[in-house]
Amino acid sequence: MQQKTQILLITEMKSQKVSFGEKLGYSLGDVSANLVFQMMVIFQLKFYTDVFGLEGAVAGSVFLFACLSGAFVAPVIGIICDRTNTRWGKYRPWVLWTSLPFCVFYVLAFYNPGIQEKGMVAMYATVSYILLIIMYASNSIPYSSLGGVITGEIRERTSLNAIRFTAVCLAQFVVQGLTLPLVSKFGGAEGNVQQGWSMTISLFALVAFAFLLITFFSTRERIQPPPAQKVNLREDIRRTVSDQPWCSLFVLVLFIFITISLWGTSMNYYFQYNVDQKSLYDFIGTLGLTDAEGEATGFWYSVLDSFDLIAHQPSDAYSIGFSLFNMLGALVQFLGIILLSQFLANKYGKKHTFIVCLFLTALFTAMFYMPSPVDISFIFGLCLLKSLVYAPTIPLLWAMIGDVADHVEYINHRRATGFCFSGMSFALLAGLGIGGALAGAVLSCFGYVSGQNDVQSPTAIEGIRLVSSIIPAILFGIGIIALLFYPISKSYNKKMQSVLAARRQKMIVK
Repeated sequence: MQQKTQILLITEMKSQKVSFGEKLGYSLGDVSANLVFQMMVIFQLKFYTDVFGLEGAVAGSVFLFACLSGAFVAPVIGIICDRTNTRWGKYRPWVLWTSLPFCVFYVLAFYNPGIQEKGMVAMYATVSYILLIIMYASNSIPYSSLGGVITGEIRERTSLNAIRFTAVCLAQFVVQGLTLPLVSKFGGAEGNVQQGWSMTISLFALVAFAFLLITFFSTRERIQPPPAQKVNLREDIRRTVSDQPWCSLFVLVLFIFITISLWGTSMNYYFQYNVDQKSLYDFIGTLGLTDAEGEATGFWYSVLDSFDLIAHQPSDAYSIGFSLFNMLGALVQFLGIILLSQFLANKYGKKHTFIVCLFLTALFTAMFYMPSPVDISFIFGLCLLKSLVYAPTIPLLWAMIGDVADHVEYINHRRATGFCFSGMSFALLAGLGIGGALAGAVLSCFGYVSGQNDVQSPTAIEGIRLVSSIIPAILFGIGIIALLFYPISKSYNKKMQSVLAARRQKMIVK
């Protein structure tokens, strides 16, 4: 009997192997999502305050209301996905069905219809952003759930998520590094900011649409609910929300994304108003990214200048300096995911790796309060350190959510992958909204003046420094506390996966 079980387990492991091509195809779907998500985290609030001209508190309220609307829709989407049955599977068809409207609403959320009355501007921003967030949830929940049913083998799932979030770093690199230069370039010599934003977002939307199609056609679902499982919505919800690992991760995801939204948004303001622009200009000059005389030549100069990544005057320092800051951070995260994530998870387990890395991330985040406005090297050094220690947590978070879906099945003999992931999407979207609203509220409280592109008061700058350092570090700390209550250790996970594999093969044999 034991020999038969071992044979079944070996057969199950082989059936869970995923080709590199499928992993890459799946990963492109998250590139698409992050062409949108990174824009929302880094630029959405600043777009509302400095392009739409909304006050910080109003812009933050738009952010909060829209994200909470999407958050409450998320569990419904997860429930519907779990009950979808097509020849393509449960979750894959949703990636296809939502791809076009998702990209269309992305463009509309960054389009200025030319409305002058601020109340109507706020209304347009709210409606367009709600539509984008709902479509984001409708696309990302089935996409994330798909990752939970492509494979259940521990190493394959970690590998899948490592490749996925390596690709995410590419999207992060592009959005965070090239957005402002592209806006400037597409805005033309006359500096048409709205035209620059519209063309940049349209370009990203086209790429996102193409990548979502590739994801749909290149993946397949391998894990199915137990054959005897009957539809019982109330039971699925009750058993999932009472699952301790799910509750721990829910709190973790909520506070991580509050922090990501808060910090990502605030660093945009941090670079424009807190950092000394002359010192920043001199710093990027040491890297060969300035040309005050307009006489530099060469292949790489031409390439960089074509993306408006060469500063011709000190006023260009903010755009190029902030882009460089983001690109270096994305590059280090890329290396950290490749070199550290899977290695650390296999050696120490996901939970322990996550706790240590998140603690170090909180520490380096808090230290952004320390540099003086002219200490550019210190600021960039903190960026590299923070990006490196945070990198391993990025793929591990979503791999752990897949483990939680397995845990619900392990304990209850029922699988509700879509609801597990939609609950996390609720936390993600709520966190995104709360973080953006908190950033806007703090900026207004400290006297930030919207649309004033040159100088802010010392009090406003102090608020910017706080939301870029101390406050997000504290929020990361709450996430660490939540992880202490997460019970799925490395050894526990191995035992759980073995039992689940045996159950599934037993069902197949029957």
